[in-house]
Amino acid sequence: MGISFDKKVDGSVWLNFDIQPTAQPTELQNRVDKLKDPGFGRVFTDHMAIVRYEHGKGWHSAKIESRGNFPLDPATAVLHYAQEIFEGLKAYKRSDGGVNLFRPDANARRFRDSADRMAMAQLPEEIFIEAIEQLVRIDRDWIPGGEGSLYLRPFMIASEIFLGVKPSAEYIFSVIASPVGSYFKGGPAPVSIWVSENYTRAAIGGTGGVKCGGNYAASLRAQAEAIEHGCDQVVFLDAVERKYIEELGGMNVFFVFEDGSLSTPPLGTILPGITRDSIIALAREAGRTVREEAYTIDQWRADAASGKLKEAFACGTAAVISPIGTVRSASGDFTISGGAAGDVAMGLRKQLIDIQYGRAPDTHGWIRKVF
Repeated sequence: MGISFDKKVDGSVWLNFDIQPTAQPTELQNRVDKLKDPGFGRVFTDHMAIVRYEHGKGWHSAKIESRGNFPLDPATAVLHYAQEIFEGLKAYKRSDGGVNLFRPDANARRFRDSADRMAMAQLPEEIFIEAIEQLVRIDRDWIPGGEGSLYLRPFMIASEIFLGVKPSAEYIFSVIASPVGSYFKGGPAPVSIWVSENYTRAAIGGTGGVKCGGNYAASLRAQAEAIEHGCDQVVFLDAVERKYIEELGGMNVFFVFEDGSLSTPPLGTILPGITRDSIIALAREAGRTVREEAYTIDQWRADAASGKLKEAFACGTAAVISPIGTVRSASGDFTISGGAAGDVAMGLRKQLIDIQYGRAPDTHGWIRKVF
């Protein structure tokens, strides 16, 4: 059947997905066993969404089908020129048995922005959200209860078979799903951070604000360096002056000061995180001042020593909020408030999670109920 396009009165795209349930679903007991302790990103559901694009034809052949491999020719463009983007969001089970998505429209917009920067075909936001909802509906039994959730990974790759440096004329958009437990065992413990002085993540005019695989590949050596120094994560400095804090390997960062205000690095060379944006909104709603401003590693060190800085935390979809306890570098180490998790970070984390699971009112219109 593929996909059919039409326009609703409100101008949105209307479409049909060809739903093809797997002929070999995971046995009940096997699924139950996997959901007991799924970890993160290692267990996958039975199905995937897939939509194809061809220049001159547009988006077509939308399906929900059994999760499986893509047949890729050795000359497939993504393997050579890295035209690839992705997103990450979660589906949360409510106490009444229903399921929430958190700000999927924001992910859809960022996906389009990423595609534009990478010279890829832009997927209509309605198709992005419909693909996610259809996958959640068919694999709803894979959503863990409690503090677990279903991690959703929409992604797009250049699929044209061609050895030439140009934007691909063909693309595959897909969504896969992975049940995940709580990111932390026994609650979020403060993490240690290594300051990368040898590697940078992005420069002005580059792809720092894009969710593409190349950004994460470029961070892996620095992350390995962090682990070599006994740290959980790496934090990058700017590529020009090598002194301004940018972001962690895969998370944004916030600073909390003695007057109750927060600051976070400005957008431009960092990813416009949806968790980051949500935290800014919640903090301002609570009457806190939030500044998006440059902050140097020397300021961080001095403010931690003087007590002006009370907390620091990283944020992202996977862990929501991770308190930062210790910062290490070749120039010396320092701790923040004795290395303990702060009340502001933990309060914001609880507030955000309660909205996601439907335990608190959604006054911002962030929740989309799948059912």
